[in-house]
Amino acid sequence: MSFTGSDDISAASCGAEAVAQAVASRKSVRGFLPRPVDAQLLRRILAIAATAPSGSNIQPWKVHAVTGVKRDELAAALHAAHQRGTAAAREYEYYPVAWRSPYLERRRACGWGLYGALGIQKGDREAMSRQHGRNFLFFDAPVVLIFTIDNDLQQGSWLDYGMFLQNIMVAARGFGLDTCPQAALANYPDIVKRLLNIDADQTLVCGMSLGYEDPGCAANQFRTERMALEEFVTFHE
Repeated sequence: MSFTGSDDISAASCGAEAVAQAVASRKSVRGFLPRPVDAQLLRRILAIAATAPSGSNIQPWKVHAVTGVKRDELAAALHAAHQRGTAAAREYEYYPVAWRSPYLERRRACGWGLYGALGIQKGDREAMSRQHGRNFLFFDAPVVLIFTIDNDLQQGSWLDYGMFLQNIMVAARGFGLDTCPQAALANYPDIVKRLLNIDADQTLVCGMSLGYEDPGCAANQFRTERMALEEFVTFHE
């Protein structure tokens, strides 16, 4: 017979609360401070994230952590492509080919909510494009992570990849950092692969900016809404 003491219960409760806080406080940050991220801290976050589960433990993720001069070079090239109006050429379909309810309404609410926080009016395409271009400058974050996966892996491995990405974001929050996962960074795979020497047998999944939030950035005041449990859970008893 084993007994759980009050100290054990208290420690478990504190641990659960810390995890809940890290998960619940995660948000897409679109403005970062110039404060650098310690290299050893970055390595620790990635090591924690790598404990994510994957089918048969194949661990399908490949990560390119980009900082310093190479980060600036990548930002300049991607932003220039955006400024030229280069069409996106993702290697897979991220969004639905045909939008429908309720996803279309949620997408619009997210977009207009962000633009509203920034004072961008409907129809101001120049301002919208300028804000979208901030993706390719990594919102000034000092670290950008680029994620790839082997071309021949299937949907199950992509599901596993999502858990790995979430682990990075939650672990970052635990250490006081913030992130922004970015499908937009997969818009120009040729540029990314050329600058980072990524092989052609890799599919560019997405990117993620990582650093310390700029609390004065207007975009960071925006919060997306979440569905109530009743909207997406069916309880069977």
